[in-house]
Amino acid sequence: MANRDTVYGLKYVGNLSGNATGQVVRCNIPASDGTATFINDAVKTLGSADADGIPQVIQCAAGNIVYGVIVGFEPLLSDLSVKHRVASTNRYCLVQIDPMAVFEIQEDAVGGALAATNVGQNVDLVVGTGSTQSGLSGMELDSSTAATTNTLRFRILGFSQIVGNEIGANAKVLVKINGSEFGNAIAGV
Repeated sequence: MANRDTVYGLKYVGNLSGNATGQVVRCNIPASDGTATFINDAVKTLGSADADGIPQVIQCAAGNIVYGVIVGFEPLLSDLSVKHRVASTNRYCLVQIDPMAVFEIQEDAVGGALAATNVGQNVDLVVGTGSTQSGLSGMELDSSTAATTNTLRFRILGFSQIVGNEIGANAKVLVKINGSEFGNAIAGV
């Protein structure tokens, strides 16, 4: 049976250290950023903070050094139905920054699907369009980048052991950030 093509970005599923929640920090995405941002998007820091000293972040592009992953947004009191951050608006988010955090993400299968032999290798992201309905990210793993290269931003830990997930196109893969802003990148095996 083929895997369902269900994109949702980097969903936090656990932690290699056994800590259930990891480290989540409040961050700001400034109105000066013209890119819509979604739950489960990887983000990078801007190297600045808002007027209250809250770190500012924006959505990562492929190859960017990752600060963390958005796990939620503070409610938008003017419209509680908005589940994402609309482009060019100021919004506060909660970012999972724990370098030991484990995420589940779908691979894109472009150029070939990931295989069991890719476990332990590194891989980069493909940034897709998030859903304004669900508020979830459009990011996937770029399966064509799987290699031992230490500058690739995610380490493949294995394939998610959930019902209906098979190794092959659109598989759900377990990863951790490789070389976040809090640690050194290492070569894959």
